[in-house]
Amino acid sequence: MSAIVLDGKALASATEQALAERVQALTARTGRTPILATILVGDDPASATYVKMKGNACRRVGMDSKRIALPSTTTTETLLTTIDELNANPDVQGILLQHPVPAHIDERVCFDRIALDKDVDGVTCLGFGRMVMNERAYGSATPQGIMHLLNHYKVPLAGKHAVVVGRSAILGKPMAMMLLNANCTVTICHSKTQDLSNFVAQADIVVGAVGVPELIKASWLKAGAVVVDAGFHPTATGGVGDIELSGIADIASYYTPVPGGVGPMTINTLIRQTVAAAERAFV
Repeated sequence: MSAIVLDGKALASATEQALAERVQALTARTGRTPILATILVGDDPASATYVKMKGNACRRVGMDSKRIALPSTTTTETLLTTIDELNANPDVQGILLQHPVPAHIDERVCFDRIALDKDVDGVTCLGFGRMVMNERAYGSATPQGIMHLLNHYKVPLAGKHAVVVGRSAILGKPMAMMLLNANCTVTICHSKTQDLSNFVAQADIVVGAVGVPELIKASWLKAGAVVVDAGFHPTATGGVGDIELSGIADIASYYTPVPGGVGPMTINTLIRQTVAAAERAFV
């Protein structure tokens, strides 16, 4: 039996339709339109593209976006002042600081300055801690999007052994905690793990979040495993993820394609959490 494809592109599209209806109802009831503020520091082309994509996603569901572009010479203090102004602005329901910022800026301090109720990208330490403790908070966008995808396809999680390969603050670590909260038994591996193939071979669920092209080989995977690839690395023929997907349909029970799996869920989750923040703010 061929594996079921976890189609993030299709789910994101369907979710956008539902979000557009929620935004329309919210605007009709309150006369206000949700706003996501995006902060771009410097002129990195990839970051500028991502910010533009997020603005387009806002418009597709009827939201507004407030784009703030700051020069690469911006100091940590100036960026903190900008975040403070957005925290105090009642017209802004979500704040996104585009990662990465220039090296001379203390990114962690700036992330943690974002108010919890506007941290719709799930980047603050406070938000992470509350998520771990099952308290209300907005989850980091990519892992939260993965959980939405798994739940939508009714992938069994409770009691399963999940191996998360990656330990970043915005992906690997929150992914592991979300799966733990969903009653998985979780192992965290990374690029320095010894005998990585042995850990992967034991996994009922594998999440590739390490940022190394095709580090995880298809031959390591257990038959029937759920395979989630959160990586994307451009190639001459399109792109690959962190997991070798050749022949995956004959190995896995479920898998995310690259592209079209996890990627669309990240921005979708950012928008979904901004709409939720607006619904709470507009009471």
